[in-house]
Amino acid sequence: MLIELNELGPAAEVALTLEQGRLLARSGVLTARPSPFLAGHWELASAGKVGAVRLGQLEIHIRPKLPVARLMFLAGYAASGANWRADDVSLPEADDLVPALAHALWRRTEHAISQGLLPGYLVIEETSPVLRGRLLESDQLRRRLGLAFPLEIKHDEFTVDITENRILRTACERMLAVPRVDARAQRMLRRPLREFADVTSLARGEDIPQWQPTPLNTRYQAALRVAGLVLRATSIEHGPGGVAVTGFLLDMPLVFEEFVTIALREALVSAYGGRVVGQDRAWFLDEAKRVSLRPDVVWYLGGLPAAVADAKYKVEGPAGYPNADLYQMLAYCTALRLPRGHLIYAKGAGDARRHEIREAGVVIVGHALDLNRDPGSLLSQMGDIAGALAVAAPSAQRPT
Repeated sequence: MLIELNELGPAAEVALTLEQGRLLARSGVLTARPSPFLAGHWELASAGKVGAVRLGQLEIHIRPKLPVARLMFLAGYAASGANWRADDVSLPEADDLVPALAHALWRRTEHAISQGLLPGYLVIEETSPVLRGRLLESDQLRRRLGLAFPLEIKHDEFTVDITENRILRTACERMLAVPRVDARAQRMLRRPLREFADVTSLARGEDIPQWQPTPLNTRYQAALRVAGLVLRATSIEHGPGGVAVTGFLLDMPLVFEEFVTIALREALVSAYGGRVVGQDRAWFLDEAKRVSLRPDVVWYLGGLPAAVADAKYKVEGPAGYPNADLYQMLAYCTALRLPRGHLIYAKGAGDARRHEIREAGVVIVGHALDLNRDPGSLLSQMGDIAGALAVAAPSAQRPT
């Protein structure tokens, strides 16, 4: 059964069995509740995620509000920062999210391995009947209790089973399991798997290994950036309710938060110095340190906080806690002893209003980020917001 939703569209009334409705409600992929109007129907709506997934016999497709090219830049920059290139995923505006990314992955992978798989050296620690490399004396004594054989050794091995190839192989395999990948992309994604026969796949739940750009892996770098995006979005295996989920999902509030954090860090540090801490856990609202705070962005100058900002993909509506964003930022400013805080919204979700808080001596400034702009213009907006943070920094910390 296929269920199609829009990211910001109204809830859809869908006929489901009780088991299917409960499965969707537990999954965390979307919101699901029994319809108050139609028996046997459930109200389904996006929960901030976009993509395509399969839960049992149900296939769910949630279309993003942003054009695919803009969404891919936002997600790619959130994953790779300034290393992401706008042309890593070259897409027409009309392309669907999952097929477009599948095509980008196989094209980039095919180009990367067109001259053969990249080999490299791996450090291997193993038990062996013969000595290769060097003997691990402490391991030998601890594990073998003085026996001469077998040997605990460490050596370098020249192989294609390296991090770069493992990432590409796993991304191709994961993408093949995603719903809505068209037949051509499935065929093309299977082709490199023959080349990766001697390469180990990453295990489910395993952290994506880090790779470093070098002159040797230049031809791999665009493919690795796309593959990293695929692995991040396909890593979900079980939802909050223990529900098995297979597919490609982007959590848009998280993508927006990571983009804002990385783009602000790069703009602030390059222009004004200091350091930026994302999801800073160093602060508490109360003296007993029972009420922890975790602002998205804290900019430090000279070891002291100079600015605080929070990214909000959607403003809290009247059905939730109206003005919760303002209360949260006031708490941050109070704890950090800052006279000004900044809320950064996706344009359309919040506005650029300025709020002067009575009796607190705190000003909260809203910034509206237009995500529909081209990458250069979007980063220029972030540069302007960085400038606003720097100008408003307390005089003792303000950059000169």
